[in-house]
Amino acid sequence: MKEKVIEILKGIRSDIDFETEDQLIDGNIIDSFDVVSLIGDLTDEFDVDITVNDMIPENFNSADAIVALIQRLEDEI
Repeated sequence: MKEKVIEILKGIRSDIDFETEDQLIDGNIIDSFDVVSLIGDLTDEFDVDITVNDMIPENFNSADAIVALIQRLEDEI
């Protein structure tokens, strides 16, 4: 799953090596526009419903955090 998340991130920002970047938002690697695109792509790819309640920065500050969010949402289905 992490590989797919990194692939999605690379599709949004091809200029960044997301496999070595830890802090995506806190490190100003991706901005709010990127996050909107990312949420749409993640929702489509993993068939999870990412809501406003899920959209806290900590959920999107690393590929691992994104994977954890997706897994939590999948478990809720």
